[in-house]
Order: sequence, then C-alpha cells, then structure tokens
Amino acid sequence: MRLRSIISESLRNISCGASRAFALMLAVALAGALLGGAEAVSVVALENEAVTRIRANADVATIVGGVVDGVACERLSEAGGGPSISGAMRDGSEVEFLATPGKTLGSYEVTGGVIDLLASGTTGMRSDTSGAWVSREVAQDFGLTVGSRIQTDQGDISIAGVFDWPNDGRDTRFAYALVIPTSASDGDYQECWAKQWPTSDGLDTLLYTTAGSATASDGTRSQPGVTRLNKGFDTHYDAQATYLTRITRIMPYLALAVGMLIGVVAVRRRRLEYAGALHSGQFKGAQLLGMLTETLIWCGAGNICSCALLTAYCARAVPADTATVLMGSIRMPLALLAGTVAAVFATGLTIRESQLFRLFKHR
Repeated sequence: MRLRSIISESLRNISCGASRAFALMLAVALAGALLGGAEAVSVVALENEAVTRIRANADVATIVGGVVDGVACERLSEAGGGPSISGAMRDGSEVEFLATPGKTLGSYEVTGGVIDLLASGTTGMRSDTSGAWVSREVAQDFGLTVGSRIQTDQGDISIAGVFDWPNDGRDTRFAYALVIPTSASDGDYQECWAKQWPTSDGLDTLLYTTAGSATASDGTRSQPGVTRLNKGFDTHYDAQATYLTRITRIMPYLALAVGMLIGVVAVRRRRLEYAGALHSGQFKGAQLLGMLTETLIWCGAGNICSCALLTAYCARAVPADTATVLMGSIRMPLALLAGTVAAVFATGLTIRESQLFRLFKHR
C-alpha cells in the first residue's frame, strides 16, 4: 500500500467522521489546556508572591546595633554572590521647615546605595544624590516635587527624589522623613542595608564584615545583629524550595497518563474496523501508519489549540519571565501528545485478524 493511499485514507476517515477526530481533538485540547493551565497558574502564583516580597523590601537584610563602615557597606554589592544593592544609614538631626514654624521632620543620612534602593522601589524615579529625598506622604503634605527647594533651619534643601514607602510591614522610619545623601567615607553609620534576590546564606556573613561593636554612654558594648527591613514576611522563605515542592510538578506525568488513556480509547473503539481491514488484506505496517497519521492530525490540532490558550494566558498573567513559564506549561500538551501517539501505536499492535469474529460477536 502506497504512502499516498495511506494518507488519503486517513484524511477520508477524518472527513467522514469515522475516526471521531473532532471529539478526540476537543478532548486533547481540553486536557492539555487544563493540565498546562494548572502548572501556569501555580507558577504565576509563586512569581506573584516573590514579586510582592521584592516590592515590599522583604529581601533587604540590615545589620544594626553596631558601628558600620560606610565604605565597606557600599562595596558589598561588588562582592561575588553578594547583594545587588547595599548602602549605609544613620540618624540625622531634626529639620524644621521655615514655612511651618514649630513643626519638625526627622531626617536620615544615607549613602548612595540606599538612594538606589529607594529609586528601585519607585516607578519612574532614577537614583539622584544631588539633593534630599522625601516620602510620598511628605511630598503631598508640603507640596513638594522633584526639583523643589525648601527653606529650613539648616539652610535651603533641594528635592532630588520622591519615593514610595507603603505601610506593608517594612520599617516605618522612612514613611514620613527626609532622607539626605552623604558620602560613604563621612564618618561611621548605624546600619547597613543589603538587597539580594534570591537571598543566600552568605548575606548575613557579608553584613557582619561591615560592622563592629558599639560602646554606649554607660560604657557597655553592644554587638551587631542582622535583621530584616520588612518583618511582615516569613524570614525562612525559600523561593527555590517552594518551586521545587509545588503540587503541579507531577503534571507532565499526569498528562502522559491522560494521553495514553485517550490513545487507548481511540484505538479500542475501532478494533472491529481494524481487524476487518486486516482480514481484507491490509498490511499491519500500513494500518499502523494510518493510525499514527490520523492521531497526529487530531492530536496535533488539539495541541495547537491548548498551546494557543496557554500562550494567551502567560502573555497576560505572568509578571516576569513569560517565556520560561510558557515553556514549562506547554510541557503538558507535549507530554499528552507523546502519550497518545505511543498508546495508539502500542494498542494497534495488539489487534489481530484472528480477533475479527470474536469482536463481531461482541460488538
């Protein structure tokens, strides 16, 4: 039997409805979309959780209770495997705006790394150390914008940036304050902040290299300790472990099993037809090739539909790295296709001409 004849017969079986191709295609499309969608939804939820933590500065570790070397703190971001942003901070003096006599505002002196941190968490802002930074609440209350100049009891101060500092569990000191950039070599600091994602176990060790013990006014010495800028989140959170232990990690195996089930059903419901064809003289190889041709058509069409749906969902819902999430989710339709084709071939091998009369009797 020629290849053209085999393909032509497969197309006729599909067009006349003998293979129930449309129903099988819908089954494949639905199964692939549901299984792949479950994986995509699960990963998107994990990404959203990570994005929420990053935006809330839950990935920022701070060392407190000691004397911090500002230069060493700034250089942490240059260390291999170190944080992406690092900077030092200390308390500043109270600032009184001349336009509002008697009302003072707390201030903090920071190195450039903290300014980078504030800019990274504020949409549309770039790091600028040429002037002071104020929180969004302060800017609204005093009518300040980037470039404004305010008169204070400590002289005129220009505003270089306005940052967001929401009440999401993070340290509230910057929520209503004036942040003033200073040189990292300008004396000692009280804290060192380091932002790292994903967080490594070595970050705390790096922070300890920037600080020494502090001596209080009564002569007692305090040792530095590492904490988190935002204590509203679980400090033991491990993004990689959470991803590796997600429930949907077994979805490719489930998709493979579902595909095998669909393949077995697709062949077994036509066993009488296939046995009759063998009785009429059709070669087994030609019959298997015809089965696989039909399967690739309806199963491939179903896979295209499910992959299109998954692509649309990922393009709309994934907060970061859309291509990676999509590649992970389309493993399910591909596993479904592999399982279906393998099951059709294996089940087709079990059909014999000798089964014709038994199948006819029990039809």
